Amino acid sequence: MLTQIWDVALYKPLVNALAFLVSIIPGGDVGVAVIVLTILVKTALFPLSQRSIISQTKMNLLAPELKKIKASGDSKEEQAKQTMALYKKHKTNPFSGCLLVLIQIPIIFALYYAFYKGINFDGNSLYSFVHMPVKINMNFLGFLDLTQKSLILAIVAGASQFFQAHYMPKPAKPEPGSGSFQESFSKSMSMQMKYIFPFIVAFIAYSISGAVALYWITSNIFAIGQQIHARKKKLSIIVHGQKIETEKV
Repeated sequence: MLTQIWDVALYKPLVNALAFLVSIIPGGDVGVAVIVLTILVKTALFPLSQRSIISQTKMNLLAPELKKIKASGDSKEEQAKQTMALYKKHKTNPFSGCLLVLIQIPIIFALYYAFYKGINFDGNSLYSFVHMPVKINMNFLGFLDLTQKSLILAIVAGASQFFQAHYMPKPAKPEPGSGSFQESFSKSMSMQMKYIFPFIVAFIAYSISGAVALYWITSNIFAIGQQIHARKKKLSIIVHGQKIETEKV
């Protein structure tokens, strides 16, 4: 049952989209097809990722109110109730970033599986209305074999992940002496995403194939552009009748 859901919802749509793109791209360059497919996937996920960026920024703006709730002396249950009411009022979901990651992980695995099996576009995988590409060129731009490990693409994937984390909305800075677990955890996660995760991405990208590394690079570059665009806008919330806004989102 799970295998059928996997094939119908993820694997076959990706393979067919790749087959279609390869068939219309001059020279049948699979690397270019992967880039175009990635942009299409990221565009489809754009509303969700944009909400994630806005939600994280709102969380930063609400940090003073969250601190007041924690310092109120109310019971844990009452604090949790007030916190959820605050999130609901400002339409903020602290887990929106995790949701976006969870959605993208199956797509990455499906793409990896497609390349792991080899881009043969057999009749069992293609829809009846998708034609077999006449030419399939696995050498991206004529010199990078996407079926093999690529140190160049792995390094670029790690670097793009660093800059993607750099432009993410930063968690609110904790007040001196506050030292709450949540604040320490948020700061730790932010540091790890920026300085440790890029090495993990580079290692994984090198361990799999150039095609998946290329997907990761394109995905990160798209996210960087989206985050830079978001920073150019202002976001504001009303708390106790007062307007609080960022200089840049």
